[in-house]
Amino acid sequence: MTTRFRVLFYGTPAFALPTLEALLGQHDVVAVVTQPDRPAHRGQRLTPPPVKARAMAAGLQVLQPPRLRDPEWPERLRALGADVAVVAAFGQILPKAVLDAARRGSINVHGSLLPRYRGAAPIQWAIMRGESVTGITTFQMDEGMDTGPTLLSASTAIGPEETAGDLTVRLATLGADVLIETLARLDALTPTPQRHEDATRAPRLKRTDGYLDWSRSARELVNVVRGCNPWPGTLTRGPAGPLVIWRAIALVSAHTHAPGTLERPTAEADYPAIATSDGWLCPVEVQPENRRAMSWSDYLRGARLAPRALFAGLDPSRPAS
Repeated sequence: MTTRFRVLFYGTPAFALPTLEALLGQHDVVAVVTQPDRPAHRGQRLTPPPVKARAMAAGLQVLQPPRLRDPEWPERLRALGADVAVVAAFGQILPKAVLDAARRGSINVHGSLLPRYRGAAPIQWAIMRGESVTGITTFQMDEGMDTGPTLLSASTAIGPEETAGDLTVRLATLGADVLIETLARLDALTPTPQRHEDATRAPRLKRTDGYLDWSRSARELVNVVRGCNPWPGTLTRGPAGPLVIWRAIALVSAHTHAPGTLERPTAEADYPAIATSDGWLCPVEVQPENRRAMSWSDYLRGARLAPRALFAGLDPSRPAS
């Protein structure tokens, strides 16, 4: 018979929803801790995070501490009487007193195969760095950034055209499955220390991480496009103004054009592409400044760019204007 735990759940974005949903079906969720409501959408109206909306619909107690490091929180959380805390993309670093508030400590559902891609954006950076495999790891949390001993993991291939948004949806479901199995086997699992020398970092994305540098290879640039979709998007500057590239295909083919040059990669090509260091980036979906997203063909039809027009890279040390 599977042990039914009293669970204290921490989570904020949509990635955490499948895990919360799975816990509601098999365990007793004593409370949900999520980030405060934030301004969002047009008009910047105050909007609850996805986890709060689901928790309230389920009739759960919802806590939204601005800072869990404030001294009153450990005791408030301990008073809930949780057996274990589960953390899935919460968005704050938890101090030791908070991690220890549940009787059996805190378990994190992380979107990578640890110790690779420790940090706030493991899914995005795995794609941007050209990985073909990633996965989910559950681990016992300590005070470090994703440094605690691992419990279970499951891997999955990254599709060659899969975006960070696409992969996040898949890993969210996988994460729920791995977490439920972790709790079912918790008494039998032996935590495994991570090999810290194999660790890689996955810091929170900045807008400048999406600035395209046309001197890079076509494949590298397409990986950046995929990893920055849906946020922050990849940005270049063309003759018609700033342009976000949402989806693109890489074509490796020798040429003599300067990186950033707009030209047909072959005589048979339907549309021009943008030269890179080793080939071409062929945009599929783009978005001009202050306009909706559109196909590359529609953009070219409206922009009417001259042959061999140049797209410029942006300096990551300066904000785009």
